[in-house]
Amino acid sequence: MHASPAPFLAADSPPAGQTTQVQVMTTVAIVEDNRELRASLVAILEKARGYRCLGAFASAEEAVLEIPRCQPEVVIMDIHLPNRSGIECTRQLKELCPAIHVLILTVYEDNESIFNALKAGANGYLLKRASPAEILAGISDVKEGGSPMSAPIARKVVASFHEDSRPASPPGEQLTEREREVLDCLARGFSDKEIAGKMFVSINTIKTHLQHIYAKLHVRSRTQAVSRFRP
Repeated sequence: MHASPAPFLAADSPPAGQTTQVQVMTTVAIVEDNRELRASLVAILEKARGYRCLGAFASAEEAVLEIPRCQPEVVIMDIHLPNRSGIECTRQLKELCPAIHVLILTVYEDNESIFNALKAGANGYLLKRASPAEILAGISDVKEGGSPMSAPIARKVVASFHEDSRPASPPGEQLTEREREVLDCLARGFSDKEIAGKMFVSINTIKTHLQHIYAKLHVRSRTQAVSRFRP
């Protein structure tokens, strides 16, 4: 763990007759298991005006124990941690300290990692290739209520909303005419043998049609297939 001795406020005594300009510090904690990167992030904060590092932690377990004690405004969080993930750590910290803002800083840019982190309560999501200036800007942004994201991440989030907004296909729309005929016979209570006789095909052909129907409707039984096709 690392804690910077920098003060919260600039409190140098001004000359007589002049007022003091107080600089409010943004307090930050870091959760990153890579020692070099952790030290680099601490150095970025120590060199920047207006930021104070309250602690740097190598594991989720340590972070969950110490961060509620030091109460930083912003936590820089890696996803890949030794035992519990940064996503789980984020979830726990948000439960313990709802006012804390979590800024994910990771190499992972897959949809599952992004959305799991956001669902866990992360306020922003930056990739580790972000510059020091982008990281500092991200810290300030989440503190002010924003949701900073690296450009590739933002594009994925926007694309996911576009996909979710597309109208869903009605049940059975993707079935062939023959599959619809089989499903209609199912709904009327016919057996495989009766359907085969009605359609002048073999029972094996009917079973193949049923396999395709189940796969397309994402069901596992006749009852589910009929229910899905005719809610």
